Amino acid sequence: MANTAQARKRARQATERRSQNMSLRSELRTAIKKVRKAVTTGDKAAAQAVFKESQSVIDSIADKRIIHKNAAARHKSRLSAAIKGI
Repeated sequence: MANTAQARKRARQATERRSQNMSLRSELRTAIKKVRKAVTTGDKAAAQAVFKESQSVIDSIADKRIIHKNAAARHKSRLSAAIKGI
């Protein structure tokens, strides 16, 4: 595959970066699922508490450019609307 030292290093960096990005994306999905689960229980106060924690997770992942900032805003908006709909 990689023949030069530079190419080997870039391949190593790519695998490390990919695993880190997958971990962060998984953390994002988990945060969203927690809010959705809290919404389905019907407890508005608990859902808001979980949403407040999840907001920081979503924002930090957007800051690291794992997802686009508009996608993060869309997720937060939809979760907020779901909580208001309780």
